Amino acid sequence: LPAGVERDEQGFILTGPDVPERSEWPLERRRLLLETSMPGVFAAGDCTTVPYKQIVIAMGAGSTAALSAFDHLIRNDAPPSSGSPAAAAAPVEAEPVTV
Repeated sequence: LPAGVERDEQGFILTGPDVPERSEWPLERRRLLLETSMPGVFAAGDCTTVPYKQIVIAMGAGSTAALSAFDHLIRNDAPPSSGSPAAAAAPVEAEPVTV
């Protein structure tokens, strides 16, 4: 996990409104519900501070995190990884997605 991802005293990952205001946020939009202090990095389930740890809640949160990550990727330019075919491709304009 990158060092820039905020955690609480017990080591659980902070997401959404639980991330302290002191954390720098480079995007114009607000942080999404399950988004960590790092844009495009989402957390769900047992690694978060959410008090409900049952499997059904974790599955729903994981689904929400996956959809949020997808939305983030199509709305923002993802840095190309070196050596991949996508690195040479031109950026594509994404259509707005309603989730």
